[in-house]
Amino acid sequence: EDDQLSEEFQISYSDDTVDALAGFYYLDANAFNEFDVLLGTTGALIGLPGLNAYTFGNIDTKTWSVFADATIDLEAAMGWTGFEISLGGRYTDDKRTGNIIRRTLIGGRSASFGNTGTVIATTSNFLGKATFKDFTPRAVLAYKPDDDNNLYVSFSQGFKGGGFDPRGQTTAAPDLNNDGTRSADEIYDFMQFDPEKITTYEAGWKTSGFDGKYRSSFAVFYSDYTDVQIPGSIGVDTNNDGIADNFSGVTTNAGKARFYGVEFEGSGVVAEGMGSSGDSLTANWAVGWIDAKFKEFITAVLDPVTGVTSLQNVAAQRNIQNTPKWTVNFGLNYATPLEVFGRAGEIAFIPSVSYRSKSSQFEFASPIDQSGYALVDASITWTADDSGLQFGLHGKNLTDKKYKVAGYDFVTASTLGLEGTLTAFYGDPRTVTATVGLKF
Repeated sequence: EDDQLSEEFQISYSDDTVDALAGFYYLDANAFNEFDVLLGTTGALIGLPGLNAYTFGNIDTKTWSVFADATIDLEAAMGWTGFEISLGGRYTDDKRTGNIIRRTLIGGRSASFGNTGTVIATTSNFLGKATFKDFTPRAVLAYKPDDDNNLYVSFSQGFKGGGFDPRGQTTAAPDLNNDGTRSADEIYDFMQFDPEKITTYEAGWKTSGFDGKYRSSFAVFYSDYTDVQIPGSIGVDTNNDGIADNFSGVTTNAGKARFYGVEFEGSGVVAEGMGSSGDSLTANWAVGWIDAKFKEFITAVLDPVTGVTSLQNVAAQRNIQNTPKWTVNFGLNYATPLEVFGRAGEIAFIPSVSYRSKSSQFEFASPIDQSGYALVDASITWTADDSGLQFGLHGKNLTDKKYKVAGYDFVTASTLGLEGTLTAFYGDPRTVTATVGLKF
């Protein structure tokens, strides 16, 4: 269950030289989850009447930020024809509180889901607080040689707050100093993850032509990430019998990653007046290519021979999650006048296809990684000229393609119980919907 309240206040100023904006943002949010994971096979094989891994997680967030942005017409200010510069920044104060309880039960469910089980171990009873603060600037220099072209270069930084994984388990914390115990600092560092930060450099060209009938944008970018947040799950052996009888959600900070790529998108009128007066065929497209790699991925590694845990850089053996190298979208829109029951309007036929190349569900190779796939959609709409009344029929994933969007892997990474659980979540199947809308 998620609840949140957010407020934003803005003040703006504009004259012949400067357009400026300043504001304040506040967020008060709570994220709560509670669930049982039943491991019946594991319990039976070790002589217990079924195991249950219970999780309670409650995360509170209180965030405020102040921001400002100004765009200056350098032609009006300094006589630099066609140039303008935008400067801005945001200061963020982000407070997180995490309360996480994990228990192992036998014989049934937890108190919240039937109270048929018996608690045999409490593996987490954690309460932690953290505050994250950051300033993120941005700057854009643009040159407009004419009304149809805009060239720009930009620099920007971003900030994604840290926090606590509500599925975390304190007994899974590594003994980094190998003294045989998990200190309070080692537990806190394991349960808490740091903010993710990004610095991006971009250059691009936006153009239009043929009286606005053609528009396109082209951009190249390079991004440096630090403390990349990696969500995941591992099996945990709470009683040192060699069997993972519980699991722990783990959000870690990988260290460093770099992304660079190219984006090209646009739309254009292909033809007009083909079948009747007033009809048109428009094409739209978007193509993206990205190369994403970890530069540093620090993780605790246990030497099975010596039993010593050490921090190692395993970047070469890790993948960026859910980041296909290629994404392509292409669509058409054929619109023509059509009178319905004496009311003038326009009917539109809108087919489209989208493609994503192969991607990794996790930072490691997994049997449920998704290979490249394409989705085909189509819509038919009729819109009245005089009222904005619209009727539509929309088909999504018309070929009924099966494709994975998320999952859990307790086989490749670590085994949960004796089940070796491998779970995949699939995207929506073929769907057809009808809509009625009114624009006013």
